[in-house]
Amino acid sequence: MTAREITWYRLANQQISRVRYGEPADVVASLGAMQAQDYLAALWAIGLRLPERTEPEVERAVVERKIVRTWPMRGTLHFVKAEDVRWITELLAPRIIAGSVRRFQQLGLDSSVFARSRQLFVDALAGNRQLARKAMIELLESAGISTAGQRGNHILWRLAQEGVLCFAGRAVKQPTFALLKDWAPQARSRDRSSALAELAMRYFAGHGPATLKDFVWWSGLKVSDASAGLDTIRSRLTQEKLGSAVYWRLRNYSIPSDTERAAYLLPGFDEFVLGYKDRSALVDHQQDARLASSNGIFWPTVVIDGRVVGTWKRLLKKTELVVTARPFASFKKADKNAVAIAAERYGLFLGRRVELKWAG
Repeated sequence: MTAREITWYRLANQQISRVRYGEPADVVASLGAMQAQDYLAALWAIGLRLPERTEPEVERAVVERKIVRTWPMRGTLHFVKAEDVRWITELLAPRIIAGSVRRFQQLGLDSSVFARSRQLFVDALAGNRQLARKAMIELLESAGISTAGQRGNHILWRLAQEGVLCFAGRAVKQPTFALLKDWAPQARSRDRSSALAELAMRYFAGHGPATLKDFVWWSGLKVSDASAGLDTIRSRLTQEKLGSAVYWRLRNYSIPSDTERAAYLLPGFDEFVLGYKDRSALVDHQQDARLASSNGIFWPTVVIDGRVVGTWKRLLKKTELVVTARPFASFKKADKNAVAIAAERYGLFLGRRVELKWAG
């Protein structure tokens, strides 16, 4: 297998170049989870994989409680299918919580603070209520629980990790919180061995070809646990080698025969970039540093023929969308035309007329 073939498979398996599912929740489930630090970018990450869907149509899956936004892995926000949110969180969160003990101690957050906060929110959100973050913070302060110095954020984060809270829908464009048991009552637990196997299957089917190291990084699991999950599903996968690295992908799944140099405008934090520890197949090493800011904010990327070849940004005007592309190197006319088509697709998603600009 060549590096280029790896990216072609990933474009297809991630449903960027090949449509496999028609509903937002199924797209999310096929990948296991999808990065959602930036809410609007995460909506586009799903919309990119669902041609002809618009932003309101994708967000409806959040409002209708089919996908849930929470912190199930690596301490970062992700979308997960509502049915999956409990077992994924129960599998991955304990290790994250254990790794945060020192930070909790530094902030003066102990078991009694979390217990008081937990009961406070359970009472306030009972009856399927939702509250915006500001109201949640004010609730803590009114009960004498200080939220200074990021304490409030860490309390919300910890209680989401415990499966008490999750994000709900937006109110006046502001995210709200709800009790997980109310917002996603269909969510179920799994025994540990079943959860490890299912998460491994979702990852390698949706992200493959990928290595065990990639899976360990993406999931936050210990190597031994990730290996156990992979071993359980090994018969359903096939392996390929590139140098000394072993890549796993779903058996009997071929890449599209059409290798046209299509372009895609990926949002920041997209799984195509963030879903792997090793990104050498996606981008030249000397350009890797240009994918993110110094504080870890991953930029939206331009992908052509499976490779990250530039970044882009958007500017929303009253009725217009301005997309400014910044190539890593000069684009040929055909590549510029491909980017223009990709920008039009994003404009349709937002329901806006598009102006495409080029930055040097």
